[in-house]
Amino acid sequence: MEATMNQHESTKCHSGGKVSVDISDHAENLLERGCKEYGCQHYRRRCRIRAPCCNEIFDCRHCHNEAMNNIKLEKTKRHDIPRLQLQQVRQVCINCGVCMGKYFCEFCKLYDDDISKKQYHCEGCGICRIGGRENFFHCYKCGCCYSMVLKNSHPCVEGAMHHDCPVCFEFLFESRNDVTVLPCGHTIHKNCLKEMQEHYQYACPLCSKSVCDMSKVWEIFDMEIAATPMPEPYQSKMVSILCNDCGSKSCVQYHVLAQKCPNCRSYNTRQLG
Repeated sequence: MEATMNQHESTKCHSGGKVSVDISDHAENLLERGCKEYGCQHYRRRCRIRAPCCNEIFDCRHCHNEAMNNIKLEKTKRHDIPRLQLQQVRQVCINCGVCMGKYFCEFCKLYDDDISKKQYHCEGCGICRIGGRENFFHCYKCGCCYSMVLKNSHPCVEGAMHHDCPVCFEFLFESRNDVTVLPCGHTIHKNCLKEMQEHYQYACPLCSKSVCDMSKVWEIFDMEIAATPMPEPYQSKMVSILCNDCGSKSCVQYHVLAQKCPNCRSYNTRQLG
C-alpha cells in the first residue's frame, strides 16, 4: 500500500512539473512572438501609438512628426508630438502577454526589438541613446553624451549639443544622425561636416576656427605668396588682422592672397578696419 502511494505521489509531481514547463514555454513564446516582424524605419517593435493630438495611429512618434509636421501640409494643420508625451505604456501587454519590444524604457516610453543598437537610458540627457553605455560618458558641462575616446580630450562648451546643426539646422540633442565635436568644441552632424569639406570649407560655421589640421595648406600658401610679389606701391602697406584660430591681433604686411598670423602661422585670418 505504501509503495503504491509513493508511486502515485511521484507521478503527480512529474505531471505538475510538465505543466509548469508548458506554461513557461507558452510565456516565452508570447515574448518572442512577432519579434522584429513589425515596426518602421526608426524602431522594430510590436506596438503602435495613437497620437493624442490627432487621434491617428502611427508606428512611432517620429513617423507621426514626419507625416504631420510636413511642409506639404497647410501651416495651420502642422503639429508634432513632443518627447515623453506618450503615457500609460508597459513592456508586456496585460491582455495577451505579448512583449512590445525587447528593449523598453519606462521614462522615454520607448520600445525596440533590435537590441543590437545597444540602447541605454542616460539620466543626464534624460533620453535614450544607442551605442552601449560602456562606450559613452555624459559631460555635465556640455550637457550631452560623448564617446569615451573624447573623455579627457574634448574642449567643453556649455550646452554644446543644445542647439541646431549650423549647416542643416536640425536640433542636435535629439538628432538620430551621427554628431561630431570640432576642435573648437562646437558640434555638427558628421555628414554636414563632410559636405562642407567637399566644398572646400574648413572653418567652423560658428566661430571660424579651423576644423582640421591645415598646416599642409598653409605651406602651399607660403609658396604661392613667395611666388607672387606685390606691386611696389603695396610692398610697404601694413594691415591689422585678427587670427580666427588663436584669437591674437597683429599688424602684418598686406598681400592680396592672404595674411599670415605671426603667432600661430595660420592663414585663417581676417582684416580689421
